[in-house]
Amino acid sequence: MHKIEDLIRIFERSFFKTYNTKLVVGHDEPVYLPADENTQYHQIVFAHGFYASALHEIAHWCLAGPKRREQLDYGYWYNPDGRNKQQQQKFEFVEIKPQAIEWILSVCAGFDFKVSCDNLNGSYTPDRHAFRARIYSQVEQYLAGKLPTRAKLLGIALADFYQVKHPFSIKKFTVEER
Repeated sequence: MHKIEDLIRIFERSFFKTYNTKLVVGHDEPVYLPADENTQYHQIVFAHGFYASALHEIAHWCLAGPKRREQLDYGYWYNPDGRNKQQQQKFEFVEIKPQAIEWILSVCAGFDFKVSCDNLNGSYTPDRHAFRARIYSQVEQYLAGKLPTRAKLLGIALADFYQVKHPFSIKKFTVEER
């Protein structure tokens, strides 16, 4: 039901003309590549053709302002898998907003959202439930009228394509993981 080709097409129809940005299947780690002398458009490269990875990387793009979108990987900090408690807490703090947008886009597409603590090999085991609750709080704020414009536009396009009714209703979200 959720074909990556559909998401790529919906994204391109929604944003290529205005933002000169394409969604691109990658092989390993996701990355954002601004246009350069070799590629005339910006690229949101997501991992292994995974639908969830694409939604997550789109969420980061929806948050990035014009100056950030001119930088490799938006100029953001990233500490890979294998984090200690302090590093994991910092990771979760910066991931709340993009994961909230990813969750909203997932609901709009009728796709199951899974919170990502992204620390399988770390010395610290994160509290997934507490992290999901913080993400849920951000979802509530976004749905109360603070959702970034690009996220809302894509959410509408996804809901239309997948025929999801009332995708921006808080009733579509639950703190408990299914």
